[in-house]
Amino acid sequence: MNSLSPVTGDKPRYEVLDGLRGVAAMIVVVFHLFETYSGGVDKQIINHGYLAVDFFYVLSGFVIGYAYDDRWPKMTVCSFFKRRLIRLQPMVVAGLVFGSALFYLGDSPYAPEVLRTPWTRLLLVLVIGCFMFPTPPSLDIRGWREITPINGPQWSLMWEYVGYIFYALFVRRLSKTALAVLVVISALMTLDLALDIDVFGILDVRSHVRYTVIGGYGMSSEQIYIALARLCYPFFCGLLLFRLGRRLTVSHGGFGLCSLLLAAALAMPHAGTQSAPWLDGVYNATVIIAVFPLLVLTGAGSKIKSPRTIALCRFLGEISYPLYITHYPLIYIQFGWATRHPEASAGTHIAVAAGIFCLSIFVAYAMLRLYDLPVRQWLTRHWCRHNDSTDS
Repeated sequence: MNSLSPVTGDKPRYEVLDGLRGVAAMIVVVFHLFETYSGGVDKQIINHGYLAVDFFYVLSGFVIGYAYDDRWPKMTVCSFFKRRLIRLQPMVVAGLVFGSALFYLGDSPYAPEVLRTPWTRLLLVLVIGCFMFPTPPSLDIRGWREITPINGPQWSLMWEYVGYIFYALFVRRLSKTALAVLVVISALMTLDLALDIDVFGILDVRSHVRYTVIGGYGMSSEQIYIALARLCYPFFCGLLLFRLGRRLTVSHGGFGLCSLLLAAALAMPHAGTQSAPWLDGVYNATVIIAVFPLLVLTGAGSKIKSPRTIALCRFLGEISYPLYITHYPLIYIQFGWATRHPEASAGTHIAVAAGIFCLSIFVAYAMLRLYDLPVRQWLTRHWCRHNDSTDS
C-alpha cells in the first residue's frame, strides 16, 4: 500500500483520493484494535475493515497509471523499480525495525513462539523481510504462520510489489480492450473467492472462514490464491479506470461524502446469517467490484475549494502509508496486554486502545518527517540520474 503521491510536480494531485487513503488507514488501525476483542469474523466490530486492503489496491492501480503510463518508453523498467523502491522501501525497513524492537513485548498466550524465539532468529527474519521475501514456516516467530510475522500488514505490500512487476513487465503494454478482458477475468476470481465457488478446489481448507476474502498472508496454496484474487481485480481495475478517463463529479462536499461511504462500507456489520452465510460473500464481492471503483471515480472527479480541507487531505495522504506500515507492532502489544488482563475494567481497555491509536498516529508522523522524507531525498540524489528523480 503506497502513499498517493507518485506524481511529479507538473501533474495536479487528486486531493480527495489522498484524503480517502488516510481515512482508510485510520479505519484499519481501529479495525485492528477492535479485532483484539473479536469473538469471530461475524462478530467483529468495524466488521469489514479488512476490505481496506482491496480499496488500497484500487487506488494504487489508478495512481500507477496516472503517474507512469505516459513515461514509457522514456522510462526504463529499471528506472520504474528504482522509483517504487525509493518511495516504499524505507518505510518497510522502518516498520520491520520498529516491530523487531517491540517484538518481545507482544508476548501473549495466543502468540506462543514469541518468548521461545532467540534474537538471532528474529534478526534473520528481519533481514528476510527487508528484502521483501516471505518468511518460511520453519522460521515462524509468533506461531501464526504469517509470511511477515514481524509486521503483519507488510504482506499486502509484498503482493502490491507483485502488482508492480505485472504492470512494468506486461500490463503497461496492454490496450484498453485487453486490459478490460484481464479485469473481467480478475473479477471472476473475486467472485470465486468471495462466494466460495472454489473452481480450483483449493479453498475447502478454510471451512471456518467462508464467504469472505479474508486471507493472503500465508504461503499455502489457498493463501497464495486468495492474495492473487485480492490483488488482481482491484489493481487492474484501478489502472483501467484511469485509462478510460471517466470521472464522477460531486460539486460540493466530495471528500466528506466519499469518506462517509468508505467508512460505512468498511464498518458494515456481518451480512451473512446462519441460514444464508453466502450473503456476506455477496457483500464482499459487491463492495470490491462496484463500490470501491465508484468511490475512486468520484474522488478523482471531485474538487476541493476549502484550503483547510485541502490541507487535511494532504496530511491524511502523507501519513497514510507510514501509519499503515508501522501501527501493527503496537497492536501486538495491545493484543498481548488485553489477553493477559481480561479482568481489567472496560474503561481501562478503552483507555489502552485509545492510547495505542494516538501513539500510532504520532509514531507514523514522526517517522514520516524525521526518517522517511530525508531518506527518500538522499536516495534520490545518490541513486537516480538528474532526469530520473523519484516520485514527490
